[in-house]
Amino acid sequence: MTNLSDFQLLKIHLEHPIARIGLNRPEKRNALSPQLIDEISAAFDMLAGDEDVRVVVLTGEGGVFCAGADLAYIQQLAEFGAEQNLADSRNLRDLFYKIYTYPKFVIAQVHGAALAGGCGLATVCDVVVASDDSEFGYTETAIGFIPALVSVFLVRKIGETHARELLLSARKFSADEAYSLGMINAVVPCPQLDDYVRNYAMTVSRNSPTAVAMTKKMLATTTGMSLESALEYAASMNALARATEDTKRGIAKFLSKA
Repeated sequence: MTNLSDFQLLKIHLEHPIARIGLNRPEKRNALSPQLIDEISAAFDMLAGDEDVRVVVLTGEGGVFCAGADLAYIQQLAEFGAEQNLADSRNLRDLFYKIYTYPKFVIAQVHGAALAGGCGLATVCDVVVASDDSEFGYTETAIGFIPALVSVFLVRKIGETHARELLLSARKFSADEAYSLGMINAVVPCPQLDDYVRNYAMTVSRNSPTAVAMTKKMLATTTGMSLESALEYAASMNALARATEDTKRGIAKFLSKA
């Protein structure tokens, strides 16, 4: 998929420097199917090559963000063999990893339900902005699944104490609670959500794309390292950043104002 017209389950809107990816299965509450997962991945690949895109906003069309896995697809899982299940799990793993390590700034714009895999999709974005009527939940254990992939990212994001309770209880919780736990970054009245996200995206789009990409790589790499190893890696990244054209232009601009 290389053209906007190729996407059947997404609405992609380009308003440079912002690209908006809208999950477009409102009749299924934007539930994740293999095709939708493939299309999301392809959309991120396509936008990675667009130098005019600085920020990607991931959202859902209709009344919800994403209600998790498609029920029809869940029914098929019972017939999968071990190799099929592993390949399917790796497909979602690759999507989560792609978004988490994506070189551009990624914002999840959440309204309505963000449950199970949909909650995981929001979790791996750089920033999550939610309307005040949003509902979150890692609900996998309630139906016998496990929140395996998202657990890796959630523990990194909010720590084991709160992650353990959310993942094991499978309970649903409000945007205000998600904010208090550090899972999301802002709660906005529903009518103001679009404008808030657009204004925020425009603000962060002014930052150096090279610096954003390098910072994201550093954050993903240093987690879990020893203090000494993390500092050594950070020092090497610092040195590399100083040699980039963005840094040279930034220093020249700063000095011209001094």
